[in-house]
Amino acid sequence: MSARTIIVAGAGIGGLTAALALAQKGFHVALNDKAETLEETGAGIQLSPNATRVLIGLGLRDALLPSIVVPEAVVIRTARGRAVSRLPLGEGAAMRYGAPYWIIHRADLQAALLAAVRARPEIELTLGAAVEGCSTQPERVTVQVRRGDRVNETRGDALVGADGLWSSVRGLAGATDKPRFARRAAWRALVPVARLAPDARAPAVQLWLGAGAHLVHYPVKSGGMINIVAIARDDEPSEGWSAAATPAEVLARFPRERWAPAVHDVLATPTQWLKWPLYDRAARPLAGHGAVTLLGDAAHPMLPFVAQGAAMAIEDAAVLAARLATTPNDLSAAMRRYEQARGPRTARVQRAARRNDTIYHLAWPAAAARNLMLGRMGSERLRAQYDWIYDWRAD
Repeated sequence: MSARTIIVAGAGIGGLTAALALAQKGFHVALNDKAETLEETGAGIQLSPNATRVLIGLGLRDALLPSIVVPEAVVIRTARGRAVSRLPLGEGAAMRYGAPYWIIHRADLQAALLAAVRARPEIELTLGAAVEGCSTQPERVTVQVRRGDRVNETRGDALVGADGLWSSVRGLAGATDKPRFARRAAWRALVPVARLAPDARAPAVQLWLGAGAHLVHYPVKSGGMINIVAIARDDEPSEGWSAAATPAEVLARFPRERWAPAVHDVLATPTQWLKWPLYDRAARPLAGHGAVTLLGDAAHPMLPFVAQGAAMAIEDAAVLAARLATTPNDLSAAMRRYEQARGPRTARVQRAARRNDTIYHLAWPAAAARNLMLGRMGSERLRAQYDWIYDWRAD
């Protein structure tokens, strides 16, 4: 039998990883993205061992190593600066889970994935190509792809929607539910490491918890830049994914009487911020149709409070490719097995992210009880709480 062709809509982290995983299993891939150029807006990303294991298996270790930082720990602090707990990472995590924990700039990850995709003759990448329609036949799909003013038909054996939160493929698969705005936004900035105090430059993920808001910062670009993410309540979603924001807008959500001077030093450093509204969906099983399925945010968008959005898309890609390769002559059935395999795990991670939304943003006295519990738990027990996420393997 000749190699099957899988059409993938969306060339973000999930779509690029899926294309590589499918090509590795012997499939041809037609990868389409509506953007004319692939540009990842400046932001950092945490790649826990469940994700790095997949990326390394796809042969990306050497391409990623020049850009990554290996964090020593996640350091959890109160808004006023007291360290309450520490989740150890570094070499200990690599030994425990058999894969490293990395932090990286999204653009560096995307560049490595894109270079690997372009090096694979089995993958045809087409930009400026938006998937607008799909008709299914037994084990075949016909996809309508818009390029400028023209709509062309592309035929393949299956369609994968990796086209993000506002996925058009999700609608083509029969889903009608809308994303839920979480009434929170993430303000993101990137600054040269030399502009911050030494304590803020540590090779660690530093997490500051306060009533209704929290701050995360960590190094990226091989330690040359610091990624800053400030998350707080926001009652109306901004337009788009990278609306410009002012320093005053961010600082107003972290009042000096509640937050440590070190927090204000970090937040006052960037001169430019970009604002992302936060959305998720209820934790429900994946539901594709025929030889059509979804992965990543198209399937199960989640809040960023366990740092697993990209990791779940990467996991999806690995499991999808493995399932399709098992029964390439029955892709519809393989997609249902993929959905059954992924549904419980991604739903559990979605629920964990919602729980952390509550836990992170507690006010006194509930916050004091949380801090006491974290302190008594200790580092090893805290890390063990994440074993179910980090120790995952595609097989």
